[in-house]
Amino acid sequence: MNITTFSDLQSRPEIKEAISDMGFEVPTPVQAQCIPHILEGRDVMGQAQTGTGKTAAFGIPALEFLDVDAKHVQVLIMCPTRELAIQVTGELLSLAKKMDRVQIIPVYGGQPIERQLRALRQQTHIVVGTPGRVIDHLKRGTLQIGKMGMIILDEADEMLNMGFREDIDEILSYSGEDVQTVMFSATNSPGIRGIMQNQMKAPQMITIDKKVLAAPAIEQYVVEVRDSMRIEAISRIMDVNNYNLGLIFCNTKRMCDEILTDVQSRGYRCDVLHGDITQNGRDKVMSKFRNGQLDLLVATDVAARGIDVENIDVVFNFDIPQDPENYVHRIGRTGRAGRSGTAITFMAGRKQRSLRNIERQVKTKLNFMAMPSLKEVEASRVEGMLTEVEETLQKGGLKQFVEYVEILTAKGYSPAEVAAASLKMKIGAEEQQEIEVPVNGNGNGQLVNDRTGELMTRLFINVGKNRKIRPADIVGAIAGESGISGKSIGNIEIRKSHCLVDVPADKARGIVKVMDRNQIKGHRIMCKVDQM
Repeated sequence: MNITTFSDLQSRPEIKEAISDMGFEVPTPVQAQCIPHILEGRDVMGQAQTGTGKTAAFGIPALEFLDVDAKHVQVLIMCPTRELAIQVTGELLSLAKKMDRVQIIPVYGGQPIERQLRALRQQTHIVVGTPGRVIDHLKRGTLQIGKMGMIILDEADEMLNMGFREDIDEILSYSGEDVQTVMFSATNSPGIRGIMQNQMKAPQMITIDKKVLAAPAIEQYVVEVRDSMRIEAISRIMDVNNYNLGLIFCNTKRMCDEILTDVQSRGYRCDVLHGDITQNGRDKVMSKFRNGQLDLLVATDVAARGIDVENIDVVFNFDIPQDPENYVHRIGRTGRAGRSGTAITFMAGRKQRSLRNIERQVKTKLNFMAMPSLKEVEASRVEGMLTEVEETLQKGGLKQFVEYVEILTAKGYSPAEVAAASLKMKIGAEEQQEIEVPVNGNGNGQLVNDRTGELMTRLFINVGKNRKIRPADIVGAIAGESGISGKSIGNIEIRKSHCLVDVPADKARGIVKVMDRNQIKGHRIMCKVDQM
């Protein structure tokens, strides 16, 4: 009953051609087992996790099912979140790119309903939507599903967890009696079994062995560290491994916001995704994340549903997920499309029990990893600089600089000593940028402008040498935005990932107000009073 390669698939040539163009040859287990049953018209319940290829498992049969000449909606796909609806629509459009006249319309909250109304007035074959907006259209009469032949419930367990059970029942009440029902869920909970009993006809149960779900390409580690050191641990791990893109998961929205501030203060390009972010804001954040404009994204479990970015290097579990099932969803964000990936979970001693639950869930022993030391971070930085030096040597064009070195060798220094001194100067300068510098005071813990005697307040701005910021950039931005004279700005210390700026104490509050979330040289900044 299973298919072993996509060439075995009894499907339209246009669909098989699109699959080939996408580079897929061998179906995943969920695709191999589910597609034949769905193509035969059976109701199917597939128990499979995110990242196992289930969108194609129902998308290919849905497209095969279509009659492009029919004037009514033929397939309705329900998703728990807007992000997942957008993702599913995108994958279906890729599978259908060789088919003529196929119309696939997403409907979800946060998008102007007028735009959806215009789209639904046209011939529409497949609708992908979230429960609330689908019900809205059904009640308006702008979506008719009485003649629909197939309904698909994607991540049905999440819809139930989000309180959509009554919405699902109401939507199904609008469909005809002969509709084929296909459902995918990570769990086989009582609620899922209730839908199977009440809404499905002799469903074929497909269960993917959970040992497959732990994604062998993902290296999974535990770092035992107290809460106050976890941002430091993330910073060191990112730097030592030279990761480009990471995802940080938290259990609460409040924790996400707190982490965002701390991560940004270390110079990383970072943003947040949780339930309080507006739909327009979510679109902007995901666009930046996909386009490589962020180093790190902080998110809650529900908000991260539908994130499908192929080049995520590492997933950090800032705290252990409350439900072990969510661990599998989280780590599945990395190691996509056959790539390797790393998942790191932070834990304190009291959380050993939760860790054991996760290990039972994924049937894998998680290895403990020590937080990288400062010496390891420095060694990584030196290795990176040596690589840059080697690349420069290979490019050539060094004659002029060799002559400079010969001036020193003529004084008795060896070329190796000259090179070592150059590296020491480079590394030493960067290390000095990290050292706290004493401030001038008046004996009462207050900063004083040595030139004018004016009381000063020190501001913290989270950009530094890593963004090629110069003192002139700081002065120009503050003076231009706040209207104060550049001469009134005091000492400026530009360090590796942030800078400290002394400004008149009576102007500090106004400067923070206009500069926080403003930009310097195109980089959005955080500005606040430094806690000395």
